Amino acid sequence: MTNSTYHLVCGLEVHAELKTASKMFCSCVNDPFGAAEPNIHTCPVCLGMPGALPVANQKAIEWTIKLGLALGCEINLFSKFDRKHYFYPDLPKGYQISQYDLPFCHDGHLETSQGTVRIRRIHLEEDTGKLQHKTINGQKVSLIDFNRSSVPLVEVVTEADIISPEQAKEYSKKLRQIMRQLQISDCDMEQGTMRLEANISLSPNPQAAADDELPAYKVEVKNINSFRFLEQAIQFEMQRQTLVLDAGEMPTQETRGWDADHNTTFPQRVKEDAEDYRYFPDPDLPPIQLDAAQIETWRSELPELPAARVARWSNKFGVEPKYGQLLSEELGRESFFEDIFTRLITIKADPNVWANFYSNKKITVKSHENIDDLASKFVEMTKVDEMSGVELSPIIDQVIGEFPQEYENFKSGKTALINFLIGQTLKKLGKKVDVGRVKQAWEAKL
Repeated sequence: MTNSTYHLVCGLEVHAELKTASKMFCSCVNDPFGAAEPNIHTCPVCLGMPGALPVANQKAIEWTIKLGLALGCEINLFSKFDRKHYFYPDLPKGYQISQYDLPFCHDGHLETSQGTVRIRRIHLEEDTGKLQHKTINGQKVSLIDFNRSSVPLVEVVTEADIISPEQAKEYSKKLRQIMRQLQISDCDMEQGTMRLEANISLSPNPQAAADDELPAYKVEVKNINSFRFLEQAIQFEMQRQTLVLDAGEMPTQETRGWDADHNTTFPQRVKEDAEDYRYFPDPDLPPIQLDAAQIETWRSELPELPAARVARWSNKFGVEPKYGQLLSEELGRESFFEDIFTRLITIKADPNVWANFYSNKKITVKSHENIDDLASKFVEMTKVDEMSGVELSPIIDQVIGEFPQEYENFKSGKTALINFLIGQTLKKLGKKVDVGRVKQAWEAKL
């Protein structure tokens, strides 16, 4: 357990590969996971050959800005690409083309059940190659596949607004849902087209981010490939850092990895500062000047986003947000759910009950199944026998006689026992009766 005097101060960096037809700065095919062999979707540009000149992918820029608009960001009409220098075997040029002080998008937000998460910036960069560690002829070797090198990679960086592991998980899932809704990325966690990184520290101030009083250190846990692992990594770091702080020491500012087999983080390297990357504008790529009218055109092309749809379904059809959220995660089925809700309203059936049954797998839907048939099945499945209060009264008396203690406890204030009493009543009836009607009868009795 963590010490209650410390509060989580956490920001996330989410990377997602955009599914454009070609790579970010060359015309090579953007399909690193579908390639038949390593290093076949490559050229002098994405292999970092001397003299090769990059050309920016217009569609990747458009999709990045649309993501920013979907997240309520401000858009920089003047932007540029920068070189971020570091040396690693999967980075053939010795630098990564990224963005530093003028990202395409900044100052957005995403709402969660635990509050607003502010988005500091969204920038566009190129992905690296992929290292593969193998044993060949008895020797351990590291191989590099450059099919992924220069694939367009969007990075969404939050402020340190995340106050719990659960909120981090919720934020990340909602962000993935928006990117999928925009159809700009598959966000496949297993393949690595979406990667999560958490910057984690602890503070005695529960309002540290809001008060702009961030701790003097942060620990970055990189390349997390599942929402569950993200939650677990933050939980582990909270416990680990608490022990360090309780010992009167400052946690080391470093980059750590996540060991899913042992549910622990492990040190990788001392964390770099921005100065260490020696950013400067890429001289081979001209600055990007955007037009305000074009931004508004792209804004008008945005589809209905998940949060707006969940709210509309709630207002129009009475579908509870928790069910609307689950249904919204099924990409491409928005029109189907809209049609079934509309049909259920027409025949005076309850869309919220249908959404409940569907979410809890009490209803299965076959592909291309007729909407009218589905609605009719649901009506038949939920049909109940009518019973008056007069008919229910003696059954209720029997339940009271058999469970007098529960009845007295309920009357003394343990209101949750109403569900137990209703359940016993339904058992005695032996037929399908509207639960709401049984509850009304109990309320009348009381």
